[in-house]
Amino acid sequence: MAQFDVYRNPSPTTRKHYPYLVDIQSPYLDDLATRIVIPLAYAAALSGTTMARLTPEIDYEGERLLLMTPQIAAFPKNKLGAPIGTLAHMRGAILGALDFAVVGI
Repeated sequence: MAQFDVYRNPSPTTRKHYPYLVDIQSPYLDDLATRIVIPLAYAAALSGTTMARLTPEIDYEGERLLLMTPQIAAFPKNKLGAPIGTLAHMRGAILGALDFAVVGI
């Protein structure tokens, strides 16, 4: 598992609104049974109700999505399945959103 890998949301309950999960956990913590993830939501469903620094827009697989940083969570590693892509190229925006959520800058 690599930091910033993207996974299909395995939860049928939440997949409709949050189709993907982004693994943001450090590779130094691979031995843990959980991964820290942030869901990606469809941008069109949330237009006008987001903060750009906290929920940056991400284009993935031709879809406009928002990184839902306030919904950060631990997720069982064995439930994630195989990664389907990466957002490593969005590292700066993802870490910026986390900094904004935690320290306000």
